[in-house]
Amino acid sequence: MSNSFTLASENVEAGEALRDFYLTSQRTLNRLMAAQGASFAKTKMMIFIHRQGKVRSTDLVEAFGFAPRTITEAVDAMEKDGLVERVADVTDRRVKHISLTAAGVEVVQLTEPIRKRFTDQLFEVLDPAEKKQLAQLIGRLNVRLRELGEEGDEPGNNNNNNDSGCT
Repeated sequence: MSNSFTLASENVEAGEALRDFYLTSQRTLNRLMAAQGASFAKTKMMIFIHRQGKVRSTDLVEAFGFAPRTITEAVDAMEKDGLVERVADVTDRRVKHISLTAAGVEVVQLTEPIRKRFTDQLFEVLDPAEKKQLAQLIGRLNVRLRELGEEGDEPGNNNNNNDSGCT
């Protein structure tokens, strides 16, 4: 027999499982990458910069959802470590373009095989059908997250119900 308590418990359990998976996978990958001199957080930003060629701080804010100050501090640290450089835009000196240095490219090249190996080893416990099902389930949750985000953006919406278990 199912009641609202068991449904809430299942929601909390699912939310906690997702959170635990995320945190544990990030910590594990961060530990593996630290041996190459880069944190996973820095490496994610560096990979984004590498793929784009050059970016602005606002591009990083939009891509990662961090506060501008957090992005500035991260870029400052990477610049100090010689991994990125800031160059003023030729048409608007207020705009600074961020790009990887040769050392930054080297770190990305060293850490990408670690990320790939980690992902391959992590998901080898699932068969292809399970991987496809997992991707579909997470895809549905991502669609729902976007819907909930849009509902929260509606004027006059005072829905503060937070029973999802995902905090």
